[in-house]
Amino acid sequence: MSQISSLKFWMANLAKLEFTALDLSGDNFLSWVLDAKIHLRANGLGQTIVDENNASPEENAKAMIFLRRHIHEALKSEYVVVDEPLVLWKALGERYDHQKTMTLPRARYEWTHLRFQDYKSVSEYNSAMHRITSLMRLCGENISEEDMLEKTLSTFHASNVLLQQQYRHSSFKKYSELVSCLLLAEQNNELLLKNHQSRPTGSAPLPEINAASQE
Repeated sequence: MSQISSLKFWMANLAKLEFTALDLSGDNFLSWVLDAKIHLRANGLGQTIVDENNASPEENAKAMIFLRRHIHEALKSEYVVVDEPLVLWKALGERYDHQKTMTLPRARYEWTHLRFQDYKSVSEYNSAMHRITSLMRLCGENISEEDMLEKTLSTFHASNVLLQQQYRHSSFKKYSELVSCLLLAEQNNELLLKNHQSRPTGSAPLPEINAASQE
């Protein structure tokens, strides 16, 4: 296959890899960087945005097409004279890297105030946990499995102290293991029933109890 045919084939398949384009405001810059890196690597183009790389002209062209396709139209116009992916990558980084300094304090605040007892279901808490920790990690903050385990166990409602002790004695190594047990307990209405009988200290709504538990 010739280089021209190869490039046409790659461009034809590019649409299958689309994700949200970088907004002019840069509000989605952190997630955009992650998406862009993943897709470039998946196409064997990860080296094109690394210093002192040995990417070929064809690889640089493919990466440039991909990056320009996934940025706001106004940004395409502003950087129309840039024809190297590494140059464009660095320029966008310098322009929007301040998003980290804006996002990290907010994520840290949410992490500080994250409490298991404030959620009406394990799934909602788990979703919040992953959203907050993902933001912190995107900003370079390291959140370990131990941190996530301790955050969860230390924010049980006081009425669930026995369950809390039971889970601590289980010596979980991964947060996902604890969540699996919590989901099972929730299914059996152990946690939901206790939270229903004692008003949570947080502002989250009280959990609903199924009909079988009310009888």
